Formats: sequence, C-alpha cells, structure tokens
Amino acid sequence: MIYLKFDSMDAKMNFALEKYAMDELSVGKEYFMFWRTRPTLMVGRYQNTLREINMPFAKERSIDIVRRVTGGGTIYTDENGWQFSFIVREPGQRRIDFDIFTQPILDALHSIGVPAEKSGRNDLVIGGRKFSGNAQYLRSNVVLHHGSLLFNTDLETLVRALSVGNEKIVSKGIASVRQRVTNIAEHLSTPMTSLEFRDVMLSFLLRGADTYELTPQDIARVTEIRQAQFDTWEWNFGRDPAFNITKEARFAGGKLSVQSFVENGVITDIRFYGDFFAREDLERLQQRLIGCPYREDDLRAVLHAEAEGVIYGITPDEILSCII
Repeated sequence: MIYLKFDSMDAKMNFALEKYAMDELSVGKEYFMFWRTRPTLMVGRYQNTLREINMPFAKERSIDIVRRVTGGGTIYTDENGWQFSFIVREPGQRRIDFDIFTQPILDALHSIGVPAEKSGRNDLVIGGRKFSGNAQYLRSNVVLHHGSLLFNTDLETLVRALSVGNEKIVSKGIASVRQRVTNIAEHLSTPMTSLEFRDVMLSFLLRGADTYELTPQDIARVTEIRQAQFDTWEWNFGRDPAFNITKEARFAGGKLSVQSFVENGVITDIRFYGDFFAREDLERLQQRLIGCPYREDDLRAVLHAEAEGVIYGITPDEILSCII
C-alpha cells in the first residue's frame, strides 16, 4: 500500500485525486489517503443536491458543496473531521467486502483505547452512536472505498447545514443527532488535537507502507480533473432528477409562494401564488423562466431583465429568494 501525502483541505481536489489514483497514477496498485476539509457538504451521487442541503445557510457560512462519485447520503465535514480513502486496482474478492477496509480503521482506534465497532454494512459506532459512514465505488478493475470520521466536528453546524431554517426543527435535530452521533474526541482517555489524532492514526495504519508525495505534474493533473468534473455546476447540481420545490415569504407587496419544477438542473415549469398584485405579464415572466438553469446567477439575470415592476411591491431579488 502507498500513502498519498496531500494536504489540500479542498474536498474537490481530494475527490479529483481519488479519480486520478484510480485511472492514471502508476506508482502502485493500492493507495491510501487520509484527509480533511474546510466546511463542506458532500452529496451522494444519486441525491437531489438542493433537497438535501440548506442552501441559504451553506451560502451564508461559505460551506463548499460537492457531489461524490459514491452513493449514500449527504454528510457535513469540517477541519475537525477526517476522511480516509482506499483505492485498489485489480481488487479480486475484496471489491465487495467492506470489512477489509473498515477493520484497519477499527484496529487503529482500538490502539488508542476507543471502543469502536462496526454496525450494519457500512457504519462504525461507539456505544451504538455513529461516527463513521462508508461508501464504495466499483468498477471491473478498481474499487474506491472511502469513509468519514467525526473527530470533533461541529454538530450544530452539521444539523443546520442539512435542515431547513425553522428553529424548532433545528433544535430538535441537534438533540436527535447528539443521541445518534458521536465525536471520537469524546471517547479519548487523553485529549488530543485533530492533527495529533491524524498522526496517531497514520503511525498505526502506515506500518510498512511507502509514502508518495505528489509532484507538481501530479497536482496539475489533479487540478484539471477537479475543474473538469468536481467543480462544475453540471456535476454538482445538474444531475438532480426531476423534483419540485416550493418556497414562500411575505414582503411589502404581499405573500409570494413559488413552486418550481426542476429536472436535470433546469426549470421545466414554475408557478407563482400569493395575495400580491401583478401586471398581466406575470405569465410571460413564468414562461421566460422555463428552460433557465436552476442556478442563482442565471435566474437573477432573467429576473432583473424581465421582473422589474411585474409584481407590485416585490423586487426581482425578493422573487429570486422564493425560487432558490
């Protein structure tokens, strides 16, 4: 096994490195990564991004959003959590076995006195409370297995980033998460920082492993992969299946409710409801929005060109807030 040493806290770069290791890197057949991110929402490959996250909160907190190549649910990560990745070419029977990838993590945690265990197919728990989820991406000749480790992650931000902004729901969500989820730091006999935890884990996991530091050429290629896939709107949002979303608010001009039907990241139908007053060309505005990407900049451009004064007392930016 070869440890890929890479200190980027950009999840998109790390996902790009996984892909690079799967497809192009030729210094070995088995690779391992241990990495962390700035605050990030990682969406499962087959999920509706906009349904899974609290977009206003994510924007307010500058939380990154990226879709994984693996399935599963959306997770929140930050600089006090860790991710691990195993990339194995020609995996043989190991390609369908979660245990062979999670057991080394459990053994490393046991070495520092953390009573972790596996639960179900792909979760790791302490005292029945989850601290790690795992996922796999399989091809005929390669397996990618990656997992998350909550070390001292901000659980309140986790809940708010994944929940609607209703304070009662958020409060109940935080309480519920604290009952079902735990941070590894809570179970250490000797406190340690996030970086100290990384060093302890690597000292156990890398016994006998070689370390490979990416060259400038490697990093340039990883950056290209990031830009071509993981940094694109089409990958992160445009693959969403058809869905509808309703948002509403009250403004000086009255209550506005907007129902948007979106498929593959594009508005296929949209309807405005409320107790507002509008000009007859509201219908034309709705037609103009059909076919528009469900993306803030595109919608703002249409609304600023077409919506000024259409709804009395409600500005184009206020309309936008009820769409996205």
